[in-house]
Amino acid sequence: MRVMVIVKASADSEAGVFPTEAELTEMGAYNEELVKAGIMVDGDGLKGSSHGFRVQFSGGERNVVDGPFPEVSQLVAGFWIWQVSSIDEAKEWALKCPKPHRGDAQLEIRPFIEAEDFGDAFTPELQAKEDELRATVANRQA
Repeated sequence: MRVMVIVKASADSEAGVFPTEAELTEMGAYNEELVKAGIMVDGDGLKGSSHGFRVQFSGGERNVVDGPFPEVSQLVAGFWIWQVSSIDEAKEWALKCPKPHRGDAQLEIRPFIEAEDFGDAFTPELQAKEDELRATVANRQA
């Protein structure tokens, strides 16, 4: 099962306060453990919301809203994608994580939707097209 581990933003991450060398070393060691265990698929940090924007959809309208965004606790500062055997294994790894920010910090772990979750609506034709798109993306990254 694939899960996304969402590192929630903090006032420091939104302000562009970067980790110390010691904090980077500790997180690097944790990432190395994830890679050696075959858990980590991908992961990265994100710049603060002042560097981004949102697109709001309302009826047929699309509007761009530039950051920063005020609700820091609802923002994402980074992520991992893990391949785990169960949600319990994801919990075990999450509990080993070094604290991602100074002060209070939070991780949110959510499983990816799998093909079978869509039921009959995800026809063999749609599945084949999805597989084709994923292969194209994988080939570009190789």
